[in-house]
Amino acid sequence: MAGNASANMRRILRTGTTMRKGAGARFTSSSVTTDLQRSDVFYTSKLKSNSGKTKATKAIDKSLRACGLGYIDLYLIHSPLGGQQMRRESWEAVVDAQKEGKLKSIGISNFGVRHMEELLGNGLPDPAVNQVDLHPFMTRTDIVAYCTRRGILLEAWAPLVEGMRFNHSSLTALANAYNKEPAQILLRYSLQKVGERVRCSGLSNLRACSRGSSPCPNHRARGRIVSNTQLYDFELRKEEIEHLDSLNEG
Repeated sequence: MAGNASANMRRILRTGTTMRKGAGARFTSSSVTTDLQRSDVFYTSKLKSNSGKTKATKAIDKSLRACGLGYIDLYLIHSPLGGQQMRRESWEAVVDAQKEGKLKSIGISNFGVRHMEELLGNGLPDPAVNQVDLHPFMTRTDIVAYCTRRGILLEAWAPLVEGMRFNHSSLTALANAYNKEPAQILLRYSLQKVGERVRCSGLSNLRACSRGSSPCPNHRARGRIVSNTQLYDFELRKEEIEHLDSLNEG
């Protein structure tokens, strides 16, 4: 299995293939390499819907076969839709798959405080991650506070606000002050959001990153991908973080 996974991964990277299979997992790379190891890649997949434990187990196995990587680094329940019972059964299936070694880390996506309280009230393990839409224009203070207390990493989906606010005066002013791009200001904000700077390179140790929010930007252009990593030579001041928080619209 390990040999096949490694060969499959190298083939994907050489050809720059984008995979969209199973429960919606995606692995994209424009790299051309022949010596990449499985541990160099962090692969995430999701459970599309909550339809009972049996279907969730089948969906996990389908995603695992489709990716061909031997195991999935992070597996998320995509949404809380389906009701409390179906959410619980989905989470039970995900927890079982982690125990079997199919999934390294497990989490949820788009879960509010009520959904998390219901889920974790069943005596099941806490998720490592909650992936939610999170940025200065949608700060979700209740979810941030709850996840921080429970040690759940917040993965900020769409931290760049899908590019729709790059011309906002507050972002352009900070970008000019730090000689950075608005996208880099938004990503730096995500890293500092909970009050302690974290560096979650590859999310290899999810629990170690649980004091901040890990931004999850998405781009195909190599230049933009590189730019999105150039975040560690500056730090936003406390008053600048507070000002960005004040832009919340949600």
